[in-house]
Amino acid sequence: MKRLFTDQKYGFASVFDDETGAYLRTGVLDDAGRDTGVDPFMASFPQLIDVGVMGHCKHGKSGLCLKAGIGCYQSGSVVEQPNMPLGDFRWIAEQCRGRVMQFALGGRGDPDQHEDFEGLLAVSRENGIVPNFTTSGFGMTGDIAGLCKRYCGAVAVSWYRSSYTLSAIDALLAAGVKTNIHYVLGNNSIDEAIRRLREDDFPRGINSVIFLLHKPAGLGSEKNVLRLGDPRVAEFFSEFDRSHPFKVGLDSCTVPGVINFCKNVAPESLDTCEGGRFSCYIGPDLVMVPCSFDQERRYEFQLRPATIAEAWESAQFECFRDHMRNACPGCGKRESCLGGCPLMPEVVLCGDKRADAD
Repeated sequence: MKRLFTDQKYGFASVFDDETGAYLRTGVLDDAGRDTGVDPFMASFPQLIDVGVMGHCKHGKSGLCLKAGIGCYQSGSVVEQPNMPLGDFRWIAEQCRGRVMQFALGGRGDPDQHEDFEGLLAVSRENGIVPNFTTSGFGMTGDIAGLCKRYCGAVAVSWYRSSYTLSAIDALLAAGVKTNIHYVLGNNSIDEAIRRLREDDFPRGINSVIFLLHKPAGLGSEKNVLRLGDPRVAEFFSEFDRSHPFKVGLDSCTVPGVINFCKNVAPESLDTCEGGRFSCYIGPDLVMVPCSFDQERRYEFQLRPATIAEAWESAQFECFRDHMRNACPGCGKRESCLGGCPLMPEVVLCGDKRADAD
């Protein structure tokens, strides 16, 4: 079903198909309702919320992430909190009814291992919100895959290079779930990424491979951050830039790299950092931040009794947005990337001087 969301405050409209996941946002509309072609800077309420329902990782002590070469940015193997209670999740969802299109369930562990996993999915749908999530796949079963088919828009399996990775993908595909692969792209994985793209070497039947830029947050190390001058970066984008039998995508943190290296990506398809503009993160303790990578909680806002709307309009969120409003004022490409990541400028794949306002 296609749903129309009209933002009266900022003068634009969004259309979301909750069956296919297709999303379209207009430019700012003039008084006659015509599209001016100017992208809206933000929405009056988040359209997507990353809800950290997991306070701890069931498999953290076994080191699944580290064995896969991935440093958990939420420090799931060392930080333990209670998972988000279903009642708190319902409190969030009810505020979002008719305003939020999607929930990305996450946190410090696999959301499909939450004690009220089916309840989380059902509450989302009861409030007109499409739930999606990412999993390591370690605990995936046929029954869980069946729930995903019933409730979810899509499920992403982290590329952990293990038998359970492939088993989870197989189970989801067998259940008819739109299945993506999330691939963390860093110094330790870019060679494999180039080879697999060159050879189209990903499981058949998947919907897409989404490459997520490694960030030095949580257990993520600085030495694994990709650098602009690394020739492998250009090689990766050249492989990304050609056609494949599956869809390929990138997280918004990688947009500066696309702008600098890709020739075949339509500029109108790019969406730079949406943190604090169209999306946010709410942790299991009901702390809301513009982006889940704000692990230092520089921009935190505590919910309850405060609402999501109050947090969205807070000084903390405005401060975060100001980094993007004021970044790279002399650059002709700034409208496409807004200076890149406001939290970690070291991951921005651009050689031009940044001029962020603090």
